[in-house]
Amino acid sequence: MDIQYKLIKNFGPSVFAAKIPEDIINKLNNYVDQIVEDQKKSKQQNYGENLVGDVTQEIKIDQNTIKETGWLKFLATCTKQWIELETKKKITQFNLKQSWVVRQFKNEYNPIHWHSGHISGAGFLKLPKSFGDFKQKKQNKKYCGGHLELIHGSRMFLSSSKFEIAPRVGEFYFFPNYLMHTVYPFKDTDEERRSISFNATIDDNIYNVYEY
Repeated sequence: MDIQYKLIKNFGPSVFAAKIPEDIINKLNNYVDQIVEDQKKSKQQNYGENLVGDVTQEIKIDQNTIKETGWLKFLATCTKQWIELETKKKITQFNLKQSWVVRQFKNEYNPIHWHSGHISGAGFLKLPKSFGDFKQKKQNKKYCGGHLELIHGSRMFLSSSKFEIAPRVGEFYFFPNYLMHTVYPFKDTDEERRSISFNATIDDNIYNVYEY
């Protein structure tokens, strides 16, 4: 039987996935490496007190680096495209509130949380070769160590309520600020999991759907 069909997803927030250009990845990683080697800069750029993660280091990226690396242009361009796809409206404002890098090592984690602003996102700059595996072998179960998980609502028929993301260098995910998310701990490696996030605001008349 030949049946025409289309999948309609009109409930719950959408997520916009994009690939960070390699030159921006390299520039951001070089920036972080320089800060890690400089104790004074590490203290100046420390952002850990503002965030919920139990991780080795969280580094706030300064405004000059955000612009010079092309990171600001990447975020603004992707956000503009995503919002236009979703709402058929063009944003005229993209105000980056902050962007930061999370340096996570084995047994560290980020609990379920959400962000401020209107638009947020998370992506990956550097990853271990392996995140480890289950202590006990489990059939048909996926190991989640080091994974990012986005959460919305509760599990119901035709709604899993979560979107699990296995990290890959260069992949970046944009989502609305209120979308809950978490990062699971990993093990069996001394290598770094390095991610990057941001918060931004856009035109309030586009974000605020309660005004008619």
